[in-house]
Amino acid sequence: MTVASRSKKKRTSGNPAKRPVVEAGPVTVGDWIGAARLRTLPLAVAPVILGTGAAQVTDRELHWVIALACLAVAVLLQVGVNFANDYSDGIRGTDAVRVGPARLTASGRVSPRQVLIAALIFFALAAVAGLAIVIRTQQWWLLAVGAISIVAAWFYTGGKRPYGYNAMGELFVFVFFGLVAVLGTTWVQSSALPLEAWLAAVAAGLFACAVLLANNLRDIDQDREVGKRTLTVLIGKRATQIVYTLFALAPFVIAAMFALLLYPIAWLSLLVLLAIIPAILIVWTYREPRELVIALSLTSLSSVGYAVLIYWALVA
Repeated sequence: MTVASRSKKKRTSGNPAKRPVVEAGPVTVGDWIGAARLRTLPLAVAPVILGTGAAQVTDRELHWVIALACLAVAVLLQVGVNFANDYSDGIRGTDAVRVGPARLTASGRVSPRQVLIAALIFFALAAVAGLAIVIRTQQWWLLAVGAISIVAAWFYTGGKRPYGYNAMGELFVFVFFGLVAVLGTTWVQSSALPLEAWLAAVAAGLFACAVLLANNLRDIDQDREVGKRTLTVLIGKRATQIVYTLFALAPFVIAAMFALLLYPIAWLSLLVLLAIIPAILIVWTYREPRELVIALSLTSLSSVGYAVLIYWALVA
C-alpha cells in the first residue's frame, strides 16, 4: 500500500453510516443542549441589546415587547444554525475528528434526520417570532429579510456549495450578526437608523467575526484535512491571529467614538478588555487547539458585556 493510499484511507467518509461512533451510550438532554452550542448565544443577544439602545436614541420609549420578540428571533435562529451546522458537517464527515465538543450527527448516536428536524423546528419558531414583529410593526417587507436570513443560515454549511467552506463565513457573519441584527432591531422599534445604530452594528459584527476566527483557528488542521476552505485555512495561523486581534479590539475604538461624541459612559466598556486581552493572549500563545475554546467563550461573553455597557451609555 502506498503512502498516498494509506493517507486516503485515513480520511473519514462523508457517509454517517460509515463513520465510527465517537461516543457510546444513550443521548441525553445535556447532549442536545451541548449541540445547541450555548457559548455562541451571546452573539445573538448582543446585537439586540445594541439595536434596542440605538432605537432609544431617537425614541426614548422602550418597546420591550418588540425587543423581546427580536431577542427570540435572534436566539432561535442561532440555535437553528447550530443544529443545521451539526447536521451538514456531520453528513459530510467534517466533524468526524473534532478538537471541540463532539457533535450529535458525527457521534453516530443521533440520526441525521433527527438533527435536521431540530434545526427546522428552531428555524420555524424564529420565523413565527419574526412574523409577530412584522404584524406588530406592519413592516411587511421584513418578511423578505427574515427569509433571506434563514436561507443564509442554512447555506453556511448546507447545500452543495456552502459558503462557510469557501472562506466567506466571516463576511456573512458580519452582515447578519452585525448589520442585519442590530439595524433590524433598531428599525422595528424606532423606524429610524441613527449613526449610533450603524456604529453598534459594526461592533457587533466584529465580535462575531472574532469568535468565528477563534473557532476556525481551533479547527484549522482538521478543516485543512477534509478540504474545508475557511478563511483561516487560506491565510494561515499567523495571519488569523493578527486578524482576530484587530477584530477583537476594533469595537473598543468604536466605543471611544461613542464616548467622544455624546456618550461618556461608553468609556466603561473598556472594562470588557479585562476579558478580551486574556482571549487575545490565548490566541497568540496556545499550544493545544482545545485551549482556544476558552478564547472563543471569552470573546463571545465579551460581546454581551460590551453591549450592556454601550446600551447604558446610549440611554443614560
